[in-house]
Amino acid sequence: MNRMLFNFRLFSKVLYSFLVLLLIILIGTIGYILVEDWSIIDSFYQTIITVSTVGFGEVHELSNLGKLFTAFLIITSFGTFAYALTSITSYIVSGDYRLYFKEFKYMKKINQMNNHVIVCGYGRVGSTAIETLGEHNNNCLLIEKDDKVVEQFRMKTSYDCIKGDATQDELLLKSGIMNAKALITTLPSDSDNLFVVLTARELNKDIKIISRASKSSSVKKLKIAGADNVIMPDSLGGSHMAQLVATPDVLEFIDEISIEGENKINLESIDFNEIPSDFQYKSIGDLKKQFKVCNLIGFKDPSGNFIINPKDETEIVPSCKILVLGTTDEIKKLNQIFGI
Repeated sequence: MNRMLFNFRLFSKVLYSFLVLLLIILIGTIGYILVEDWSIIDSFYQTIITVSTVGFGEVHELSNLGKLFTAFLIITSFGTFAYALTSITSYIVSGDYRLYFKEFKYMKKINQMNNHVIVCGYGRVGSTAIETLGEHNNNCLLIEKDDKVVEQFRMKTSYDCIKGDATQDELLLKSGIMNAKALITTLPSDSDNLFVVLTARELNKDIKIISRASKSSSVKKLKIAGADNVIMPDSLGGSHMAQLVATPDVLEFIDEISIEGENKINLESIDFNEIPSDFQYKSIGDLKKQFKVCNLIGFKDPSGNFIINPKDETEIVPSCKILVLGTTDEIKKLNQIFGI
């Protein structure tokens, strides 16, 4: 619907001009057929030379009634015809049509996106989320309804952006939610976030949904609606500051760890499908012996349970993940070995 409205607003002026021209020509042609009993071709030609005021002579001699009709046609069509031509010319000269084709190409590119992350809202939380996702080499798509924010975002970043209301079903479909791997909604209103979560979960049962919440009472509702994770930025920030007082060394060490980022110490998750086929269905011990690049500190089994410092006999099975800790160079070397 938003797309249709955009196209209508873009073409409305020139569309109205074409409709006015068509109506004038239609009235003139039908009028000469009825009044003078001329053929369609003669009536059409007489209408064109009359409303365009080119000064050509009449096709046939006009009757008195025909002269009155011609005078009426000139009076009613002269200003309208000039306005229509001016509008069409202005549309072409100003380059408005380029905006349509630019937007068309942009939407075509978005429709081809796959395995991307949709971020709803570009406030403080949304902007930070996109920045962090970019550092982790994730393909992002922003949905934002503020015109100025959208324009600045497209100018300053290389990410894609759709203007509109994220609570609209059609807009989520156009953002490629069926092919997206995750959706993060950071809208300031909990009710809007709830609506986005409900819609997203209905459209894609498998997508990972992370929602922002401003009130603690909204957390349970958002999870019932289908959110996999609900984050309260204010509460999280306060808890983080308190822990810096209670357990400063532990938290500072955790802060130094970047999840697949650019810090000196990195923590990365490796999926079963990314592990070399020779080591799939083997044990953690076999993997440690062959790849001593990083420290294997965690294991997520197919049920979603985490195991810290998994035992060597733990079997690597489908749908599991291993968590490794190492320096940036060690992580890069491991990724090269695994071909990630």
